[in-house]
Amino acid sequence: MTVPGIVISALKGGAGKSILSIGIVASLRDKGKTVAPFKKGPDYIDAGWLALAAGRPCYNLDLFLIDRNTIQKSYIQHTRSFDYSIIEGNRGLFDGIDVEGHTSTAEIAKLLDLPVVMCVDCTKTTRTMSAVLRGCMQFDPEVKLKGVVLNHVAGPRHENILRQSIEHHCGIPVIGAIPKLKTGDFPERHMGLVPTPEHAWAEKSISAAMNIVKQNVDLDALVRIAESNTGILDDPPDQETENSIEIHFDRKPRIGVIRDSAFQFYYQENLDALETAGAELVFTSPLTDVELPPIDALYIGGGFPETHAQKLSDNETYRNMIKDMADDGMPIYAECGGLMYLGERLEMGGQTYDMAGLFPIVFGLSKRPQGHGYTIMAVDQENPFFPVGTELKGHEFRYSTIQEWRGTDEDMVFATIRGTGFCNNRDGLNRKNVLATYTHIHALGIPFWSYSLVKSAVEYSRKKSEQK
Repeated sequence: MTVPGIVISALKGGAGKSILSIGIVASLRDKGKTVAPFKKGPDYIDAGWLALAAGRPCYNLDLFLIDRNTIQKSYIQHTRSFDYSIIEGNRGLFDGIDVEGHTSTAEIAKLLDLPVVMCVDCTKTTRTMSAVLRGCMQFDPEVKLKGVVLNHVAGPRHENILRQSIEHHCGIPVIGAIPKLKTGDFPERHMGLVPTPEHAWAEKSISAAMNIVKQNVDLDALVRIAESNTGILDDPPDQETENSIEIHFDRKPRIGVIRDSAFQFYYQENLDALETAGAELVFTSPLTDVELPPIDALYIGGGFPETHAQKLSDNETYRNMIKDMADDGMPIYAECGGLMYLGERLEMGGQTYDMAGLFPIVFGLSKRPQGHGYTIMAVDQENPFFPVGTELKGHEFRYSTIQEWRGTDEDMVFATIRGTGFCNNRDGLNRKNVLATYTHIHALGIPFWSYSLVKSAVEYSRKKSEQK
């Protein structure tokens, strides 16, 4: 039996489903319920908020990065023994990368056989909203649209005509009506950041979202929708994958993970995959640690290194240790913000900040995204982690620019099939056992990645032991 669950969706991005989802999760938790949170799509930021609200990790469900069977298995695995599951969709219910909507929130809802509650922005509309929702119901009758939450409601009169129109013409209940929030009701500016323990305002934001839901949403009605749809979801059979790399080790290899408010973009599945492959994860931070701990490999995720550029630059000991250990052959895998940290310098606001200096790059920053969306990379050169001929699916989202690059195309091991990449339709900068890329990958979509990194860590550990 699957746990009671709901997909929170909308007609478009920016309709308010993040605050609604966070508030629902926090409200259920406040009632003593255990909630398994999920984020549809490759988003790290919403996932971080949902994890904080639930008090447990949030997992991503993405039909571009991960195959359908693996998504079902992940959902089943991460909802066992929970009271409820809440999936926050992305963009509009039927939005995807193709006309069939193969990667849409609607497809996730159908795949997992879950009901959908729509959060609709009602600004300057009344009866027309019922026509729009009726169109959604007819567009794909297999989607179980079971409830509506009105958002940005102007007042009781506005709410009343919306509620009557939707329930009369669509036959689905309106289970909440959230008014237009005044400045200060919710700290919207924080929603663009992943909440971490050092963000003192994060808990206040969660409490604000919870109060919004408690005051304006019929939580009992939402629970009834979730509980009315509990059924059987067959556990898909295991598929043969290329992740069965044989790894023999006397002790668990220690993989360092730089994780702090500068480097915070990590899929929980990626961290879990490294542990499953046999690694012991050691969390570290150049913002608080003087030097690297004893490790056999290093994983540097994405984030906002520019927001802590001075501190990163000032920690010269830490930066030099990374460079020295890379020169010694230690495996390092870096994504986006991690790539920036491995460059020579970061220039912004007329200031220059020294970085680790592994690659001959000077980065700058733009006010507009320089790469945004899904990526496909073809591995066409030898490297420490991916076999030549492999196709990698990922995503990129960056504001950084390449001000200066003194390398060549031969220094990059990926050909960019889809996306922006680093430059010249290439990505994946390689130096010894270091691989850095603008593309973020998901371990469930590329299962052998974690085994490759762990295997490289084991080999480096043995090399160090032999040299002693």
